[in-house]
Amino acid sequence: MDNLFNMRAFMCVVEAGSFTAAAQRLELTTAYVSKAVTNLETHLQTRLLHRTTRRIALTEAGERYLQRCQQIFAYIQEAEAEASHAHAHPVGKLKVHTMTGLGQHYLIKTIARYCEQYPEVNFDLRLTNTFTDILEDGYDVSVILASQLKDSGYFSKRLGSTHSILCASPAYLEKYGTPQTTAALRQHRCLRLVNKAMSLDKWLFQGPKGEELVTIDQTLFQVNTADALMEAIASGMGIGALPIYAAVKGLKDGTLQQVLPHHSLYPLNVYALYPSRQYLDAKIRTLVDFLRDTLPGLLKADEQAVKRLYEEGPVSA
Repeated sequence: MDNLFNMRAFMCVVEAGSFTAAAQRLELTTAYVSKAVTNLETHLQTRLLHRTTRRIALTEAGERYLQRCQQIFAYIQEAEAEASHAHAHPVGKLKVHTMTGLGQHYLIKTIARYCEQYPEVNFDLRLTNTFTDILEDGYDVSVILASQLKDSGYFSKRLGSTHSILCASPAYLEKYGTPQTTAALRQHRCLRLVNKAMSLDKWLFQGPKGEELVTIDQTLFQVNTADALMEAIASGMGIGALPIYAAVKGLKDGTLQQVLPHHSLYPLNVYALYPSRQYLDAKIRTLVDFLRDTLPGLLKADEQAVKRLYEEGPVSA
């Protein structure tokens, strides 16, 4: 008995809504399709469909079995496409989620370079400051910042790491002085980035003395994006912890100055998340591989630029 054919006939009957409609789709007789479903039920020793003269309906067992059949045939289609090289050529739309700052500073320029290599792929890029459920929200890939990943059932690849540094405007430091220790920050106006990965009232530093935890008492301003915080810092409102990618431009043009340059905060990894599947679509696979090959270099370049600017100073106007 051809179980695969019988499973296909069963799926077609459910999708078409009747044995007659299914028979027309399969270009077979109604009797032949009916016999295929009956043989399948006999083989399984369970009823899959309730039949009346007017309609058919799935039994509870039929609903569960239909889901399994759909999974099996999806794998078969993927295997056939893989064997025929259909998945070897990236083409179509990619819906990508990433965090706002990460997307603006790194992902867009990386996607631009990717599109030069794979011009038949088009992108729907969404920038948010929250995590997302990839399957529920319909994304192919999510690129996020996290200290570590929770078990989500998705595949992941680590794409690099970054951290934050303290910054202030030259005008603020001239007016209020430059703190020389982490403890001295308690006497300054401290600006906060509202983020799930960051504590609002405590800054945990990595420095020459190891970890140092500082409680921030004075908060003049808080905001939920790094670029907005950078603008507040550059305007002289106070001292804030900026991700390197948000700080490097201001450090280069002199609108920002690094504070406590031997200390860093909030070490975070960059991850690409994508749905688990045995045969990965070529456009997802090639994008993740492209990010893995490209993003670490961009992250490292900004980190080195910050170190160089501390040693040499900002570029003169």
